[in-house]
Amino acid sequence: MFAGMLPEIYMGLSSLLVHKLRSLLTMLGMIFGVGAVVAMLAITAGVEKEMISYIDLLGVNNIIIEAKEAVDRNELQARRLISPGLTFRDFRAIAENVQGLEALTPRKRFKPSKVLPKTAQEPPLLIGVEPNYLHINSLKVVEGRFFNDEDNAKSAPVCVLGESAKVNLLGYDQAVGKYIKINEVWLQVIGVLAQQATADTDVEGLEVVNRNNLVIAPLNTVMRRFEDNNSYLKDEIDGIYIKVKSDTDSVETANVVSAILSATHKDAGDFTITVPAGLLEQRRRTQQIFSIVMICIAGISLLVGGIGIMNIMLATVLERTREIGIRRAIGARQADIVRQFLTEAVMISILGGLIGIAFGFTLSRVIASAAGWSTVVTTASIAVAFGVSVGIGLLFGIYPAVQAAKLDPIEAIRYE
Repeated sequence: MFAGMLPEIYMGLSSLLVHKLRSLLTMLGMIFGVGAVVAMLAITAGVEKEMISYIDLLGVNNIIIEAKEAVDRNELQARRLISPGLTFRDFRAIAENVQGLEALTPRKRFKPSKVLPKTAQEPPLLIGVEPNYLHINSLKVVEGRFFNDEDNAKSAPVCVLGESAKVNLLGYDQAVGKYIKINEVWLQVIGVLAQQATADTDVEGLEVVNRNNLVIAPLNTVMRRFEDNNSYLKDEIDGIYIKVKSDTDSVETANVVSAILSATHKDAGDFTITVPAGLLEQRRRTQQIFSIVMICIAGISLLVGGIGIMNIMLATVLERTREIGIRRAIGARQADIVRQFLTEAVMISILGGLIGIAFGFTLSRVIASAAGWSTVVTTASIAVAFGVSVGIGLLFGIYPAVQAAKLDPIEAIRYE
């Protein structure tokens, strides 16, 4: 079958090469259309990849509660007339009344005023959590160990460092057994965590925190050994991490948690609840709408390119009327004429599509470099863009090809 089409392919290429500039101008619509489709799909694929990696970072089965702390005494006093803020009482109420929980821990966070050894980098953040924080956030210890329940019960002056905190404070040598000083308290390093992915932007009320630049200590150690100068502005605890069981709906569980906290806080709005699973679904819906809109915009260029192909093929039929008449006179069937002109239209689309793919790939790289966005050119996006370009060539090439086949052979030979 392919061998039988070789004459049409050869004739189509010859026709395109005879009118190089006209052929190139006809292809421009396809080039820009295909390029736009590839670039738009690359942007959406890159955004989706970042979104999924960030959701994995938060934990698909996790629920994160963050306190909205007051910025000054007046706001604090106004809130305290309504709500006690996030407290251990809230933590116990959730633990005792919510079903399907696998693990949960309160969190107390401090921003140190002094750190030894000194560092030229941003000082690490100190957080106090219970030992199951390791399991809730699926963290890995690459050096030493994580603190245990005994360390927490004794308020032991120990800590585990994030990868960046370890390098900034103690360099690249082994850190376990060394000491760091946070404010006025010396803590012994007993472990170092593996490097983790970090978020670049605020998402759904979560503060951007470099998870590698943390000093993690037992909750009781932080509560009993550290005192924040601005503690009067802060809640008793500032966060709760919850991991639900794999067979439990985290969104439904979050609704129950929200109901409990809303009752005790009297709808003061002094906390936020983030559900990564719900966030993922919401972002996927938004991303799907965005993708459809972007593809429709890019599709306009393809439509314009298709109209250009139809226009140039109609002009070609008019120019080659005598040639068509001679071919019909020596035995060519209408189907042969249709195939000839349809092949030419498709070849314009194929060549325009191939150039457009290269243009879209280059455009996606330029966008990634200029805007700092992540772009991913997938095989699927290339296949979709190329398939649409070929389809456009077929669709808009049918009418000119049929018009050529309908020409009367005798009248066509007489045409000048």
